Amino acid sequence: MDPVTHSLTGYALSQFFSRKRSTLLLMIGASVAPDLDYITRFWALDVFLRYHRGITHGVLALLVMPVIIGLLMRLWVGRRILYYSMLAFLGYGVHLLMDLTNQYPTRILSPLDWSKYSLNLTFIIDPYVVGGLILVLVLTLRKDSKRRMITAIIFILLVFYGMTKYTLRQMNEGFLRENLDEYHYFLVPLPNDFTRWWFVTESDGVYKTGLVDILTRTVCITGTYEYNEDAPEIVESKELRTVKNFLYFSRFPYPEKTMEGREVVVRWRELAYSFIPGEHFTATVRFDERGRAVEERFRF
Repeated sequence: MDPVTHSLTGYALSQFFSRKRSTLLLMIGASVAPDLDYITRFWALDVFLRYHRGITHGVLALLVMPVIIGLLMRLWVGRRILYYSMLAFLGYGVHLLMDLTNQYPTRILSPLDWSKYSLNLTFIIDPYVVGGLILVLVLTLRKDSKRRMITAIIFILLVFYGMTKYTLRQMNEGFLRENLDEYHYFLVPLPNDFTRWWFVTESDGVYKTGLVDILTRTVCITGTYEYNEDAPEIVESKELRTVKNFLYFSRFPYPEKTMEGREVVVRWRELAYSFIPGEHFTATVRFDERGRAVEERFRF
């Protein structure tokens, strides 16, 4: 989820506790704290891609960061370090849980395990989740006496929404497996769409992408890609920083080699995001006529 969604979540969580400015700021701060790794964007976008949702989104940070936030609150407020640490743990933990629902992976077990995990239920910015949280903001400002009840009802509806998306994903994956005989299946939620899901399959180095819709019971293959590294420029590009960071993140990387004048361009695409119009989640390397890499570029 994006920082705005997490900030709104922090506000919503604060409605269950005392109506104090310190509590509100604490919950909002704890709810966005895991995204402190956004600082890596100052280095480069590909560096951010590699380290985002890493150590700050892991179990160690979940145990350590709330205590640090509690200590900071003690310095500010002067008491109740355990209470504020518990609130911070709640806000921090909900952030990690919400990020797990995205297709953008989270290293939730770091530093014990650096594997990438995701439930693939919601797009990075989900209009229904954001809409529900904005509704909490508007209604609780107008009905302060019923703020806990309002917040609880909307949180229950959001949980039900997540469970519904999980059921739909399972149904679409089952239908896809019935119609395509592949080795790996990966379903990605589309923004503002319930019944259709983007999919990537892989079998013997051949990727297939497309749409599966359980409502109309259709499977539409939009592309077939055969992975190969025959070109020396593709092999060489894998040793460059931008592509290394891209491959560290990517689940279904696909390289393409093209000629632009006398130069060779190698473009790596993440097929799990190829439904997004334009050039997104791509790493591009340009080689001159002597085979030297003269430009590296990453598009987020």
